[in-house]
Amino acid sequence: MWCLELLLPLLLIINDARCQWNVWVPRDISAMTNSCVVIPCTFMYPSGIRPYRGTHGIWYFGQPYPQLFPPVVFKSRTDVVHESYKGRTKLLGDLNQRNCTLLINNIGAEHSGKYYFRADLGGANMYTYPDFSELKVLDQPNIDVPEEIVSDVSLELTCYAPDNCPEMTPEIQWMYIDYLPDPEISADFLEDGNTAVLSSTLTFTPRPMHNGQLLGCRVYYPNTTLVYERLISLDIKYSPRSVWVNVSSEVMEGSSVMLHCEVDSNPPSRISWMFGDQELLWDTASNVSLSLDDVTPAQEGIYTCYGDNGYGIMNTSLYLAVNYPPREPVVNDSMTILEGSTLALHCSTQGSPAPTLTWLKDGELVGTITADELSVLEIVEVTPQGDGQYRCLAENEHGRASSSFNITVEYAPVLLEESKCTVVREGVQCVCIATGNPEPTIEFYLPDVNVTINETDGRYNFYTHTDGHTSTGMIKLREKGERVDNGGPAVNVHCSFFNTYGRESVQLELQQEKKYMMAVIVGTIGGVAVIAFIIAAVRYVGHNNKKEKTGIINLWALWQDWRGKS
Repeated sequence: MWCLELLLPLLLIINDARCQWNVWVPRDISAMTNSCVVIPCTFMYPSGIRPYRGTHGIWYFGQPYPQLFPPVVFKSRTDVVHESYKGRTKLLGDLNQRNCTLLINNIGAEHSGKYYFRADLGGANMYTYPDFSELKVLDQPNIDVPEEIVSDVSLELTCYAPDNCPEMTPEIQWMYIDYLPDPEISADFLEDGNTAVLSSTLTFTPRPMHNGQLLGCRVYYPNTTLVYERLISLDIKYSPRSVWVNVSSEVMEGSSVMLHCEVDSNPPSRISWMFGDQELLWDTASNVSLSLDDVTPAQEGIYTCYGDNGYGIMNTSLYLAVNYPPREPVVNDSMTILEGSTLALHCSTQGSPAPTLTWLKDGELVGTITADELSVLEIVEVTPQGDGQYRCLAENEHGRASSSFNITVEYAPVLLEESKCTVVREGVQCVCIATGNPEPTIEFYLPDVNVTINETDGRYNFYTHTDGHTSTGMIKLREKGERVDNGGPAVNVHCSFFNTYGRESVQLELQQEKKYMMAVIVGTIGGVAVIAFIIAAVRYVGHNNKKEKTGIINLWALWQDWRGKS
């Protein structure tokens, strides 16, 4: 129980019957190694006790119980002290004035601990006070560092040095502060319960660049060789200040790629890889790598790395391009259209880089080459020549693909110029050739006799043939009494051709066949030659009377034979 009077200056002692055995010592006190320390001490005892032969005192180390033989630090009656305190201790106070202040010189780490005072007033009046002063022997100064240091927030660091040795006054210096932005230093002297501490406060605003930097406090005693230093590493908390990822890149379909992300922050960030709104991977670290295997075109796009450590968030993106050969183009279905229609042919595909699209008709280039994933070929007023196979060819540096379809153009029949009637030996041969889609049907009509010919009968040979979209019809006229003279036979033949989209009838033109005309010419010339031949033969027979009759008969047979062959 402390006496109220102890709140007055230490040297002021007031006798009060209420005071019992009490002592006042600083609960904690500190000193630097190899320096000294003064432990202030004031004790009280019951006012009814009269010291016998003066007041004596003993300082113990470690524990207050004499029967356990604790080390003796100081003893006023004798010089018998523990070995580690010989020549080191001195009583500064006057025990008769109830002042038990103790000086310890040249202290070491082994002197750290609790110190107890025992009053000896003679006879049975001896008492060891349970209150103690705990000495801390330091080999380096203390630096008061906040639990959290945040970038761009003003920071105060305080270095403390004990000043409890009257013979030695410390001084404080800060080390490695040249790189700090506008540092400010202020000193202070604190005294609490007769213990003193010298302090120096360093104020500055830390930046992320200062994280991990060393900072030091030096305590030294002038005119001595005693120097003490304390170094700390600044742990600056800062939000992500940089997020590094791969540069945007191109990969081939089916290959593998590794995306790296490194975040500069303190503490380490929660790093996450995002593809659109999908989180692919995360970890709390300084860097995270995302592995993509057997890459497909669906994985092409923007990949974003986020760093978040609670102090801020930052992200950086890259674009991953996936190259692949063109896919099989999507084209129109095969179709059947009517002549004169207008068409829009579509070809779409995918490829990376974007493919070139080429339109081919029956292997020949049509339209223009387009460097895109969509090409439209427009055909205005389709003609029959538009009928055929159309192919869309897609190409890029990684490959090619194509798709094809057929366009069938339907149209009304058209008569071909080869259609005609021709005079032949047997009579007249008429040919009618027409093209159309569907293939046309051919009939012949003889208006003079009002006969339609579409099959073979006893008088006419009717023949028809279809080749693709072309139909051919042919008849031969063999009527008795028909003559072929220089003016031509009296022939009037019409050809009718028709399909779903039209019908037409045309009178066929009569032409002389060259072979037949040559035969007539040769026949006429031959007749003249025969007459000449007979005259010559008669003359020959006149010179050969014996064989006259037989020669004439033989010549007549030869003539008949030649005539039949011609």
